[in-house]
Amino acid sequence: MSATTVSATATVPLPRTRSSGADFRLLLPAVSAWLVTAVLLPVGPGAEPLLLSLAGAAALAAVPLLARPGLLRRRGAAVTLAAVLLTGAAAAVATPLHTADLHRGPLPELARAAEHAPPRSPGTPAPAVEVELTVAGDPKVHTSRGAATGGQPLLTVDAVVDRATVLPDGRATRTHTPVTVMARGAESEPWLRLLPSERLAVEAEVRPAGEGYDTESAALLVVHGPPRQLAPPSLPQRIAGRLREGLRTASDGLPPDARGLLPGLVVGDTSRLPDDLVDAFRATDLVHLVAVSGANLAIVLGVLLGAPGQAGTPERRGLAALLGLSLRTSALAGTALTLAFVTVCRPEPSVLRAAGTGLIGMLALATGRPRQSVPALAGAVLVLVLLDPFLARSFGFLLSVLATAGLLVLGPHWAESLRARRWPHHLAGALAAAGAAQALCAPVTVVLSGHISLVAVPCNLLAELAVAPATLLGFGVLVLQPFFPSLARLLAEPAGVPASWLAFVGRRGAELPGGQLAWPGGWFGVVTVALATIAACWAAPLLLPRRAEPGRRAGARRRWARALVTGVLLVVLLGVLLRPPQLARIATGWPPPGWRLAMCDVGQGDMLALATGVADSAVVIDTGPDPEAADRCLRELGITTVPLLLLTHFFFQLFKSVS
Repeated sequence: MSATTVSATATVPLPRTRSSGADFRLLLPAVSAWLVTAVLLPVGPGAEPLLLSLAGAAALAAVPLLARPGLLRRRGAAVTLAAVLLTGAAAAVATPLHTADLHRGPLPELARAAEHAPPRSPGTPAPAVEVELTVAGDPKVHTSRGAATGGQPLLTVDAVVDRATVLPDGRATRTHTPVTVMARGAESEPWLRLLPSERLAVEAEVRPAGEGYDTESAALLVVHGPPRQLAPPSLPQRIAGRLREGLRTASDGLPPDARGLLPGLVVGDTSRLPDDLVDAFRATDLVHLVAVSGANLAIVLGVLLGAPGQAGTPERRGLAALLGLSLRTSALAGTALTLAFVTVCRPEPSVLRAAGTGLIGMLALATGRPRQSVPALAGAVLVLVLLDPFLARSFGFLLSVLATAGLLVLGPHWAESLRARRWPHHLAGALAAAGAAQALCAPVTVVLSGHISLVAVPCNLLAELAVAPATLLGFGVLVLQPFFPSLARLLAEPAGVPASWLAFVGRRGAELPGGQLAWPGGWFGVVTVALATIAACWAAPLLLPRRAEPGRRAGARRRWARALVTGVLLVVLLGVLLRPPQLARIATGWPPPGWRLAMCDVGQGDMLALATGVADSAVVIDTGPDPEAADRCLRELGITTVPLLLLTHFFFQLFKSVS
């Protein structure tokens, strides 16, 4: 993702647990490696000696803690501290090794030169290179909505350059540089059919990576002309590409929403998802449905291994038990299925997190070890950030980990608490899972979206009814299409029913008035959302009291506390919903006192607000294409009266907000 998404994931099948308590021993080492990696990712070349020295010092400091754990009062604390030091040292060594390719070779040098070069005069050709590259991801199409471009398509694809020839002198260099390739307009057509692992040769202009959509690249290559194939994709990628294309073909006869949503649910293919449906999913925090993650893998592995709690017991079910496979053979089959899942669904951050946790689960199943979901998650995070440091700064990876942690740590306790208050068993479990994932992910989603969805939990509860049927039927279509196309198209019809339900929930939820709550971004927004979440979790037991036992009355102090907390929360909720300018100015510092001119962020186009000197009044110049952005800007400025509206030109797309 890139995206940017909450991943309501499920645990993969693991052997039955022997203890009800969660094991958090791997938590701090995993967090240590994650933080060190995230801090070191932007560090440029030249810092390697210092980092190696610090890593060596940390490793040496861990030796006495392991050799003589009695140095600290508790043996467990000494071992944990040693593990934190060792994982931090490993991250300090691994991160520069993985990011070295971003800084060496001719392409990073050309990108830095282009960044500081003066503007070229008209007719001056841009420096070009001829590169041989390997495609590393699926092409992504971005449609420009600007008036100047006329809505021409813009395509980007991740690749790794292994040979670069600087033109016109012909100097060739072997390299291993990650880049983002960009094709515009008619030049993007030949790139649409590319598959990962395909090798190409192309001539391109080198630009700084910041001009593209990917911040993990050393340079942005703007191609000139079609690519020339040097080697076809590998066999696994050809099979995966055929399966993905077959799923799109089989779903052609479905309604537009289901036609675009079904491939997204099954393999994360959002190429045909309508833009307005994506906006609706973002408004209701349902965008995780098309970010393939643990829920999809759990459903697939559940068919093979049965229910998670019974995967390693004599009562286990699934195809493995039906075929009489041993635990080790079942784990081997589960490992192969997990790797095939990653290949077909692509190694996105949430997919890698799910696969890492699943592979650790397969190891536990093969060795007969007890179920340990939290250590499996922490171990997967630790290994993944060491193997792919860029995950440490991926919002998709962070949201996937947080959502899974919420399900594993908070979800069971919240469900038990609701059941103790006489809530229905399944409703309590579903509500606790959705609430736990939302609680941990909300501080991150507010940074990405600038709002909090007040309908996220009920929409996720309604969507949960259709996720499993749509996913199972969709995978059936995926498997049948290459062999029985007619049967696959027939199966796609019932698969489209739950997919249409998901689209219906997203659209209706986004249309509810007051469903989105605008919230400031940055660290201020993160901290305030976290404090609000903690306050709500603390107040929930007071607002949802246990039923009083016969002959026992609730204390007066508890009733007063419950009433006081309820009143405070209602006042805070009203203040946040109404957002009077005086309160917003105290919280965010905006608008500044005595403001005269404000430029509003409305996306494409411009919008200016000129204060008239009369309270709550301003002259507005242009409006931009997004009515919600225009309304939000005026509301934050406290403007309720517009005595004069000026439109400087007559291009409809740039003043659609007039209505």
